[in-house]
Amino acid sequence: MPSLTRRHLGAAAAMLVAGTGVVFATYPAAAASPNLLTNPGFESGLSGWTCSSTDTTVSSPVHSGAAALAGTPAGSDYAQCSQTVSVQPNSSYALSAWVEGSYVYLGDSGTGTTDTNTWTPSATSWSQLSTSFTTGAATTSVTVYIHGWYGQPTFYADDFSLTGPAGSGGGTPSASSTPSSSPSSSPSASPSPSPSPSSSSGGGGGGGGGGLPAHSLVGYLHTSFSNGSGYVAVENAPAAWNVIALAFADSNGAGDITFTPCPPSQCAGAETQAQLIAGIKSVQAQGRKVLISIGGADGQVTLNSASDATEFVNTVSSIVNTYGLNGIDLDFENQSLVLNAGDNDFTHPTTPAVVNLISAVKQLKAKYGSGFIVAMAPQTFFVQTGYQYYGGNNSGSSDRRTGSWLPVIYGLRSQLNLLDVQDYNSGPVMALDNQYYFTGGEDFLTAMTDMLLHGFPVAGTGETFPALSPSQVTIGLPANQNAGNGAVTPAALDAALDCLTKGTNCGAYKPLGTYPGLGGLMAWSINWDVFGGNQFANTFTGYFG
Repeated sequence: MPSLTRRHLGAAAAMLVAGTGVVFATYPAAAASPNLLTNPGFESGLSGWTCSSTDTTVSSPVHSGAAALAGTPAGSDYAQCSQTVSVQPNSSYALSAWVEGSYVYLGDSGTGTTDTNTWTPSATSWSQLSTSFTTGAATTSVTVYIHGWYGQPTFYADDFSLTGPAGSGGGTPSASSTPSSSPSSSPSASPSPSPSPSSSSGGGGGGGGGGLPAHSLVGYLHTSFSNGSGYVAVENAPAAWNVIALAFADSNGAGDITFTPCPPSQCAGAETQAQLIAGIKSVQAQGRKVLISIGGADGQVTLNSASDATEFVNTVSSIVNTYGLNGIDLDFENQSLVLNAGDNDFTHPTTPAVVNLISAVKQLKAKYGSGFIVAMAPQTFFVQTGYQYYGGNNSGSSDRRTGSWLPVIYGLRSQLNLLDVQDYNSGPVMALDNQYYFTGGEDFLTAMTDMLLHGFPVAGTGETFPALSPSQVTIGLPANQNAGNGAVTPAALDAALDCLTKGTNCGAYKPLGTYPGLGGLMAWSINWDVFGGNQFANTFTGYFG
């Protein structure tokens, strides 16, 4: 049964009252938009669809007619059914379906612009899912799909509708021999604790913003210490690095943040403070952004009270003002964020160090305005590991730091410009296909990034961390083997970028969408890349231009 918004009226009547007579004027019915899908109600079994072996049709429950699709997820098989349809370029389309069940996803892929999906966490009775998309200039076919989610019971779907201009092949679609998109893994972005349907590739909240380029190359500059890679003055940072994070400011305790440039006695060739400030202005005049990175591998920043948060805002503001910076980068590691026992709702955290950090960053963003950049560079242990273990509920882990950055990212998603998760110096991490991946290759990069762009259930919470906008997410790596464990070859990095932005050249892990708007790359560090011959920067420039 079509939705009320699709129901067309057989005739419309206009009643004109003139004097003592009543005149009725009837008008022809508006032409209903044709449904471009074959067998949209599964009355002919699975004909016209390409489906998982776990999919079938049933006679009950149905939304209308005599049949509906029944999909039963099993392991990493999400019970997907898909159909490829002929469409027109540069055209708008509306997609809908009626579903019943938990974590049911409806989406499209291959649109040539932004692929979308929508989902429901729980539909105990028939509920309609709807989304829309616009095709690209060269797009002549699009794949639509429906699927469930791992560990969930059988879902049901019926009465699909795809309306819009029929393709040059007419309104008859063709079944895809192999779905062009892997099942969307998880709920799309939402700013609310109970996610509402939204675009799978577009994400929600925030966005790159802050005057950032379409693709950022974020690099850390060793400004306060020496480690054998050589000192690089900010003005001498190669031009490809369009976001420079001065490493590091640290805490003197509580929220008292200080930044002391490395003295020439420790860093040969180091700038004076005046030279550093002048160099920052010089690169900013080129359109590049300069941030202060707070924390680092040897740092620890914990805001245990509101007064700590106030001190953080005041001292960070002093650094920003003194050096004329564009924003901050949060690189809190070690014991900086440890979730309290029972803090099991990342959408409403109760751990003081988390609550106060969120408050402090919001205050800074409000103080300096939307152009103030907020970047974060947590390790995978503090983010993606939350899929398997979450410290707030001790779900299988004795370490309460697991997933501890999730409430911070969630709480600041509207203020966040760049999330540069460190895809290195990490143990194996379970991805959305429930397989473990290891650093140092394409698959780890695609799997970890995909989790951020599709969201994922957070262990033991009953909640899903919603997807970020692609423009907010970069891939963080060591510039080379000297810089850390997990460096990859230029070929592997190119392959990962192809896989994520184009859906091609993928390895064992198949991402659950394509993200041409991916925010870019991050590297530790500019110094190590210069030391190694600028290979990382050259790889970025070779790919993104």
